[in-house]
Amino acid sequence: MLGARRKVRIETERLTLRPPAHSDFRAWTALRRDSADFLKPWEPTWADDHLTRKAFTNRVYWAQRAIANGTAMPLFLIRRADDVLLGAITLDHIKRGPAQSGITGYWIGAPFARQGYMREAIQAVVHHAFTTLDLSRIEAGCLPENAASRSLLEKCGYKYEGVAQSYLQINGRWRNHVLYANLRHDRRGKTDVG
Repeated sequence: MLGARRKVRIETERLTLRPPAHSDFRAWTALRRDSADFLKPWEPTWADDHLTRKAFTNRVYWAQRAIANGTAMPLFLIRRADDVLLGAITLDHIKRGPAQSGITGYWIGAPFARQGYMREAIQAVVHHAFTTLDLSRIEAGCLPENAASRSLLEKCGYKYEGVAQSYLQINGRWRNHVLYANLRHDRRGKTDVG
């Protein structure tokens, strides 16, 4: 379990995945602002104060509390070669007990899309979730027409499970989502019945 003093940091071939820090404000705001047309069709409607320092400060404090409580693991994707912020991934809604599960959500800035960064990040977070956090199931959802995200999830070992009706409000409308899951030990289709 994540402790209050434990720092979450995952290193991959090209990335450092770490929680957001107050010093990330300018880079985060610039990347989100410059990528708005790329991101908004796939995301909940941005609040009027979405890109303000106050909203970002609240995001940083939420991340710290969520990690300390073991309920979520919000991480920024930082390119190690030049310390540039590329996007973010969150393992959220972490459930313990019989469920041992979480939900992944992610975004990447437009200049860094389709370069394999998010695939690297998802694979690292899933591995961390299964090995370090001892989770059994990682879920993800995306809009049915988001072919890039669907392909990405499938390349990362997620399998299609179905459609959730009116799952989330995206860009101001309740939208259906296709649901995917990645299992630590993929047991689907297997049974002990002989």
